[in-house]
Amino acid sequence: MKYISILLLLIMAVLLSSCNSCSRKKSGGGETVKPQVTVKIPDFNGDSAYRLVAEQVAFGPRVPNTKAHEKCAAFLIEKLKGVCRDVIIQKGTVKAYNGTILNFQNIIASWKPGINNRIFLCSHWDSRPYADHDPDPKNHRKPVDAANDGASGVGVLLEVARQLSLANPTIGVDIILFDVEDYGPPEDQRNNLVNTENFWGQGAQYWAQNPHKPDYFAKYGILLDMVGAPGATFLVEGFSNYYAANVVKHVWETASRIGYSNFFIYDTGPQITDDHVPINKLKGIPTIDIIHLDKNSPTGFYPYWHTTKDNLASIDKTTLQAVGQTLLTVIYEDQ
Repeated sequence: MKYISILLLLIMAVLLSSCNSCSRKKSGGGETVKPQVTVKIPDFNGDSAYRLVAEQVAFGPRVPNTKAHEKCAAFLIEKLKGVCRDVIIQKGTVKAYNGTILNFQNIIASWKPGINNRIFLCSHWDSRPYADHDPDPKNHRKPVDAANDGASGVGVLLEVARQLSLANPTIGVDIILFDVEDYGPPEDQRNNLVNTENFWGQGAQYWAQNPHKPDYFAKYGILLDMVGAPGATFLVEGFSNYYAANVVKHVWETASRIGYSNFFIYDTGPQITDDHVPINKLKGIPTIDIIHLDKNSPTGFYPYWHTTKDNLASIDKTTLQAVGQTLLTVIYEDQ
């Protein structure tokens, strides 16, 4: 009996070990617990993004129908084609508030264009033709360098594009550079016009009605606008919260988790007419706006908005880094 007891004990030990192994593989609900996969997040390069902002500003104000605009378009297309196989250029014309016919180019780069599990990132690349909020009235008809209001978002996205080319994501990603965002009527003429909001974000309006793929789908979109100023504060923009509160929550929580809560402040800001509005309304893709909002500023934006001082001196690599690293984290964790 002694030998039989020892044998039984050995059999019971084997069975118990087997059961314990099974219990580790199953959760309380009977579902298999997936092993945690560590995702490698690329490191955003703020210095590279800054250089890309500077290269855009060096063309001068990128106002539609100007040589600077044409040259910058060629530069952006070359940059994206250098890191992405699938680049589409949408060309067309729109009518400005004053009847001027404006030539535009929306520039779209796509990673994994054939899959529906995708998101898009966007910014506008044109410059405001009027420094109509400059403290000096003599500057109100001068064009703006638009280092922050335009070039900063594009600089971040070009660096994101470079990282996508180095570490191919598992989801589909589109980067869309919209044109003719900032050719709205000058401040002193807005009261004489109706439906003035239609003269802003015309490149985005066109794309929302004529996407680069007729059946285009994305789970959500993220717009960047004025994302390079020192100490920028990205409050929760009102339309973003209305149309895509869950996306806002996801992005702001991600930024906070990786150490950028001083930039991404979870506090409600005003509703801003920007490129994300027609995309939400016309295309129905929940899209948010990461935009510098300041409750203490007379305009509600950063101090040099639509002034001649929106130049390269108003750009901070640290802010570009915060935005770019947040975007890369969102992309590569969204598997």
